[in-house]
Amino acid sequence: MRSEISWRRHGTESRPAATYSERMPVTTDLATRATALLHELAGPDVTFREHQLEAIADLVEDRARVLCVQRTGWGKSAVYFIATALLRERGAGPTLIVSPLLALMRNQIAAAQRLGIRAHTVNSTNRDAWDEICALLDADAVDLLLISPERLNNPQFRAQMLPAFAQRVGLLVVDEAHCISDWGHDFRPDYRRIADMLERLPDGVGVLCTTATANDRVVADVEEQLRNASSGSSGTPLVAYRGPLGRSSLRFEVVELPGQADRLAWLATWLNELPGSGIVYTLTKRDAEQVADWLNAHGVAAEAYTGEIETERRIAVEDRLLANDLKAVVATSALGMGYDKPDLGFVVHYQAPGSVIAYYQQVGRAGRAIDRAEVVLLRGSEDRRIQDFFIEQAFPRRELVDRVLEHLDEVGSEGASTPELTAMVNLGRGRIDAMLKVLDVEGAVSRDGSRWVREPGSDWAYDAERYERITALRRREQATMANFGADRRCLMRALQEELDDPEPRDCGRCSICTAPRYDGPLDAGLVREAIDHLRSQPLRLDAKKMAPDAEGRMRRIPAEFVVEEGRALARLGDGGWAPVVQAGLREGRFSDELADAVDRLVRAWNPPVRYIAAVPSARHPGVVDDLARRLAESLAIPFVALLQRTGERPPQREMANAALQAANVRGAFRVTAEPPPEGGLLLDDLRLSGWTLAMVGGQLRRRGSGPVFPLALATAF
Repeated sequence: MRSEISWRRHGTESRPAATYSERMPVTTDLATRATALLHELAGPDVTFREHQLEAIADLVEDRARVLCVQRTGWGKSAVYFIATALLRERGAGPTLIVSPLLALMRNQIAAAQRLGIRAHTVNSTNRDAWDEICALLDADAVDLLLISPERLNNPQFRAQMLPAFAQRVGLLVVDEAHCISDWGHDFRPDYRRIADMLERLPDGVGVLCTTATANDRVVADVEEQLRNASSGSSGTPLVAYRGPLGRSSLRFEVVELPGQADRLAWLATWLNELPGSGIVYTLTKRDAEQVADWLNAHGVAAEAYTGEIETERRIAVEDRLLANDLKAVVATSALGMGYDKPDLGFVVHYQAPGSVIAYYQQVGRAGRAIDRAEVVLLRGSEDRRIQDFFIEQAFPRRELVDRVLEHLDEVGSEGASTPELTAMVNLGRGRIDAMLKVLDVEGAVSRDGSRWVREPGSDWAYDAERYERITALRRREQATMANFGADRRCLMRALQEELDDPEPRDCGRCSICTAPRYDGPLDAGLVREAIDHLRSQPLRLDAKKMAPDAEGRMRRIPAEFVVEEGRALARLGDGGWAPVVQAGLREGRFSDELADAVDRLVRAWNPPVRYIAAVPSARHPGVVDDLARRLAESLAIPFVALLQRTGERPPQREMANAALQAANVRGAFRVTAEPPPEGGLLLDDLRLSGWTLAMVGGQLRRRGSGPVFPLALATAF
C-alpha cells in the first residue's frame, strides 16, 4: 500500500519534491537475513539506521525505483550491498553500479568482498581485463559490476557489454545521482546515458539512486527522469527517502585570508594542531602541488592528489591517508566524492568551491565514524576568478554550436574529426569535447570511430533559455557561497537550508554559534617566507614540437626550427611574482625588484646565450624592450632589436584552441635584421598559449639564429 505524501519542513508543507512509501512492515525473514548481512559488513553491534531496511525491502521485495537523499555517512552503500546479496540469494541477476570516481570503486570492491560478493570494475584503467570480465559475466560469476559514467558513453562498451548486461541485471544503482540533473552542482553529461540503461531494463528490476547533495529542484528533476525513463512507469513504484543532513561531528569555521601567502602561513601554523589526518582542497592542480610542497617543507607530511596523477600513485596516496601515514592529502575535487575514510579528522579548503552544495559534498568526507572533526574554509582573492572560469566554460555560445552542426551537415556521412572541428570554432579542445559529448547524449550528433556525424532526422535545438537559467543558478550559488559565514547564520544551518533539508537547525558548535578558534594573527616572518616560496619556483616551458596546419591537423615542426625548453618567472594568478608583473605592465615599466628576479632566474638557469631579443608588445609598447635592455646590460650581452609587428591582431587570450592561436601568430611578426648565429634569449611578458614564443623563435632560427631559449615573465599554464 503506497500513498504520495509531500515532504514537510518545520511542520509546514513544502512544495512537493518526491514521495516516500507507507509500506507494510518488512517481513521477519527479510529483516533477519538483512541484519545478519549488516553485521558481516559493519560489525555485530551495528543496527540499521532509519529507512535503510525499508529501502532494502523496497528493492528486494517490490523491485521499486528508490531515491535516497541522505547525509554522507548514513550508509547508502550498505543498502545496495545488502540488497545485492539478498537478490542474488533469490536468483536475481548481478547488480550494476554507476559510480563517479575510481577511489569509490576501489573502496566498494573491498567492502563488497566482506559479504562474499564477487565484485569487479570496468573503467579506463583496466581495459586489458574487459574480456575476462565479459567471460565472468557470461558464466554468471559476477555479483556486482562497478562502472564509471564515462563507460556509458564508450561505443565499445555500449555495443558489446551493455546490451547483454541490461537483460540480466538484477539491480541498477546510480551513485551520486545529483550528477544526472543539470541543476545539480556537478552535472555530468555522461550520466544522461543512464536513461538508455533504464529503458533497456526488463520489468521487475529495482533501481536505487543515492546522493547527499540534492536540493528540492534536483530531487524533482531526478525523479522526473526516473519516471520518464521507466519502461513500466504505470506499475513501477517510485519511492523516495530523505533524512536530515546535519552532521553533529563536524565543527565549521570560515577564516578570511585573501592572500595565498597568508593561507600558506595558516596551513603551516595550524594543520598539525588539527585532529588526525585530513584533506586540504584546492581548486586547481597547480595549487594542489604548490601547497603540498610548502607543507612538506614545514614538517607536515602531505601529498598532492589530482585527476592527472597516474593510477598507481593515486592508489598509493589513498592508502597512505587511510593508514594515517600522511597528515594531509592536498586534493582537487578528484577526491571529492567516494573516498571513504571513516576517521578523517579534518577538511580544510584552501579556496572556496563554487557552491555550498559542492562544499557540503567535500566536507562530508570528514567525521563519519568519530565524534569530532574540524572543517575550515580559507577564502581567497582568486576564488571568484577560478569559479568564473568554470561557470563560463559550461555552455558554448549558440553561434559556435551552429557552426559545428552546419559543417557536419555539409560533410554528410563522411563526418569530421575533432581537430577539424576545433580549427573552425574558437573553443579549446576540452570545451569542444564537452560540447560534442552533450550533443551526442542529446541526440544531435553521433561518433563513428574517430569522426563525428550529424544524427539523421534529429530535431535537436539549442536550448538558450535553459542554459541561461542554469547559468543564472550557478551565479546565485556562487553568491551564496561568497556569503557563507558572512551573513552570521550558523554554518551548518546555512548548508542545510541550501540543500532544502527538512530539519535545519543551529548546530551550537561552529564559529558563528560559539567563537573562532583558528582566526588569530599570523607570524609575519612565516608570511614573508610564504611569499618567498611562491616566488621561488621558476617554471619550465616545454618546447612545442608539433604545430597545427591551416586545417587544424598537427604536423611535426622540423627539428632545426624547434625552440629550446624555456623558463617563466611566474604563473598568472599565483601569489608570487605575477602581481608584480601585472603592476609593471599597468605602470609602463617593470620594477627593479622584478628585473633583479629575472636576472637571478637566468643566472641560475644559465642557458648558452650570446644575445637577447624581445617580442614587441601591442598593448604595452616598449615595456618589454626596456626590461630586455636592462637584463642584457646586467648579463653583459647585447640586446638586439630583431622583431616588428606587421599589424593589428586580436589578443591571443581571445583564441581558445591551438589551431586559432597558431593562425593568429602566423605572419604577425617580421624579423627585421639578421640575428646573431649564437644562442639567443627571447623575452616575452605574458605567455598565454605558447605559440608566440614557439613560432617567433622558429622565425629567428630560419633567419640564422643559433638555439633560441624562450623566457616569459608570467605564463598562463
